[in-house]
Amino acid sequence: MPFWGLQKQLGIDVDSWLLRQSMPQPHRQAAACHAFEREWVECGHGLGQTRARRECQLEYEDFMECMKRTKLAKRLRTILEQRDKMIKEGKYTPPHMDKDEPRP
Repeated sequence: MPFWGLQKQLGIDVDSWLLRQSMPQPHRQAAACHAFEREWVECGHGLGQTRARRECQLEYEDFMECMKRTKLAKRLRTILEQRDKMIKEGKYTPPHMDKDEPRP
């Protein structure tokens, strides 16, 4: 515990700047990835930086996936490549969407 509560005296909260999802949100609704960030922070709380990186890797990966959606983008790219390959081979024809046709 610090001798002087410098953050409190200056009226700033440096910790909230470090945590992206924990900041006050518009309309007071929790951010989409808030739960993943909270799990990651709680996992690493009280551990050293080196130990936290090793032991909380899964929580960090979940948080980053929620923020960046890299696995989702990779999976979508693979699906589209497979579709294009099947179209080239003639095994699949995409449905024709005409503006005049009523949609179900």
